[in-house]
Amino acid sequence: MRRKIRKVILLSILLAAGGVVLFAAAVYAGVFGPLPGQDDWEQMENATASLVLSTDGETIGKYFLENRTNVEYDQLPGHLIHALIATEDHRFYRHGGLDTRSVFRVIIKSVILRDSHAGGGSTLTQQLAKNLFGRERHGVLTLPVNKVREVIIARRMEKVFSKQEILVLYLNSVPFGENVYGVEAAAERFFSKSAVDLNVQESAILVGMLKANTAYNPRLYPQRARSRRNVVIDQMKRHGHLQQAEADSLQGLPLGLLYSFSFADKAQTGYFLQMVKQETNSILTGVYEQTGVKYDPETDGLLIGTTLDLALQQSALEALRTHMQVMQGRLNAQYLTTAGRRQFHRMVEKELAQTGLSERANEVRWQHMFHWDSIRGDSVTVRDSLHHALGLLHAGILGMDPATGAIITYIGGIDHATQPWDQIKARRQLASAFKPILYAAALEKGIKPCRYLDNDSLVIAGYEGYSPQNHDGSYGGMYSMTGALAHSMNVPTFHLFLKTGFAPLNHLWKEMGFSYPLKNTPSLALGTAEASIIELAVAYAAFANGGYRVEQYTVETISDQNGNIIYERKKPHQENRVMAQETSQIINVMLQQAVENGTANAVRSRFGIHLPLAAKTGTSQNYADAWFAAYNPNLLIISRVGGSSPAVHFNTAGNGGASALALPLVAMTMKQIQSDTEKYHRLRKPFPPLPQHLSEALDCPHKTEKKWINRLIHRLRSNIISFEEEEQHEHQQEQQEEQEEKPGFLTRLFRRL
Repeated sequence: MRRKIRKVILLSILLAAGGVVLFAAAVYAGVFGPLPGQDDWEQMENATASLVLSTDGETIGKYFLENRTNVEYDQLPGHLIHALIATEDHRFYRHGGLDTRSVFRVIIKSVILRDSHAGGGSTLTQQLAKNLFGRERHGVLTLPVNKVREVIIARRMEKVFSKQEILVLYLNSVPFGENVYGVEAAAERFFSKSAVDLNVQESAILVGMLKANTAYNPRLYPQRARSRRNVVIDQMKRHGHLQQAEADSLQGLPLGLLYSFSFADKAQTGYFLQMVKQETNSILTGVYEQTGVKYDPETDGLLIGTTLDLALQQSALEALRTHMQVMQGRLNAQYLTTAGRRQFHRMVEKELAQTGLSERANEVRWQHMFHWDSIRGDSVTVRDSLHHALGLLHAGILGMDPATGAIITYIGGIDHATQPWDQIKARRQLASAFKPILYAAALEKGIKPCRYLDNDSLVIAGYEGYSPQNHDGSYGGMYSMTGALAHSMNVPTFHLFLKTGFAPLNHLWKEMGFSYPLKNTPSLALGTAEASIIELAVAYAAFANGGYRVEQYTVETISDQNGNIIYERKKPHQENRVMAQETSQIINVMLQQAVENGTANAVRSRFGIHLPLAAKTGTSQNYADAWFAAYNPNLLIISRVGGSSPAVHFNTAGNGGASALALPLVAMTMKQIQSDTEKYHRLRKPFPPLPQHLSEALDCPHKTEKKWINRLIHRLRSNIISFEEEEQHEHQQEQQEEQEEKPGFLTRLFRRL
């Protein structure tokens, strides 16, 4: 009986062994999918992240399929190699890809004795095979198929690569969580340094993470990470890489974490990188169509030279942080009053209802919350999360070279990590920032810059009693076009709209590249049209450069890993004229007056900016959004500030007006240009002198025309007229004025006065 049992056992073992051999043979033969051959190993390269560079060659971001930057063996510290081998595979130099002793240990301790702390049996080479080729699913056979597959691949790799090459491949591909791959990217993420600069304890932390990159993440679980680091240090001591005293000293040190979410966070370039990537992909598509060579910025390790001025970007970021923190505090204080709390509570409840979240309002979830002093992870209810998000002030700052369209500064929001919606692309009402476009359309139509505009009040029938009002509440008299625009007067601007007509304005709007269609309503004159910061920048660039529409761009050059130039931007040709040069020159003069003695004077008086500038403010209804644009022939900077919702806003011009909210961001950014005269000398050049005939045309005398009296009589008869009647009336007056060859008696009299 015993003999029969022994035979059965022996036969079972043989059958099991035969089954294992047949199973391994099936995997080897590719029954469960093809295996890479030796030819594949010879050509194997890791996907390498592409680096994005500023104008002075600083790295501002990366594009990657996996967040990885490859390093060479001589860039790896010796203690990092020692920590890795001592902890993960101490017989690494003595096996050929499969460590049979570890396999038997796993079978006995882990499988038979059920010891969960016995460790794994995979060698570094097997782990590398898994990292590079992943694991496929095969139902119940998934684990055995992948294990056998990894053994076969590892054995092949050991025949093709040296031990040093395997270590480099491993450390360039191993995952550290947070979509970070490779030790170089991990060193940058957790210690803000290159791998070559890691010290012993930092290397031990990173190696410790390989056991479970989330569980031992030093940012999320510092105590676990510290304990695991000390295990690695113990292993280094055990295998002779550290002395006892040194190990004890290192184990007592704090983690020393210097966490950096990304390169982009250093200069808040995350929003800019999105623009660059879109443009890069478009460029590379063109390169492929012309040459047949395909490049991928996520895998090919390209060097992408951009238009971003890092010093100016940092200046804009500092302006954002300094100014917005103060203004956010003021907005918070406004809503901390009894009335403010009630008002904000109603807004939150309304938003919950509109988004269908009312029933989930008290659900708790963990998330990162943006605060100006920190970004905090917390468990909050849906209601509290919405309350926090709704109360945030947002802002965007864009700097451009108006002659070329090169984007030199790009801050798309207050924090890219937690507030990724790009404010530079967001569409908002332009308010008075729209007015220069209307004035340009009037000049293009032939209306003279010294045309005087009524400032008397009127009510437009059929539009809910619409009546344009000046921001200072004044009425009466007349304004030249220059005075009306410099002081952003609404009533004269409305009369200019009537003189100009909708068609010329709509034509120029489209030519300038705006995407939002205009609506022919009375309020259009005062800026109810919507546009984004970047669209407004392209439009204002036409004023600065003599009347041409530019195409904004971010990429100057693209090179491959070996430094060969794939793409280099050619100097653009100014061919797309959208307005006459004289029109742009006249607008420039008008908006320079806004800086010297108009609504933008705070740039000079409050911030001491003495650069040559033309500028325009804009404040939308109820202070929902504040705009400011300032420019000269070589520089254009635009900012916009507003709440998460138009319902969230300041209640007074002292906080919510453009001069208080948006203007400081531009002025504070320009401090960098003003202080560094050597680097930014080109941006300090004045506007070119006007031709004599334009200077004479803009020399408007102080006068009151007889038509003012006629129109006053017209208003006294009835100050409620229809929009269509007023348009017709203005057209008739215009025709009458054009027919007048000589000034009348009253005109001559008031000119003498």
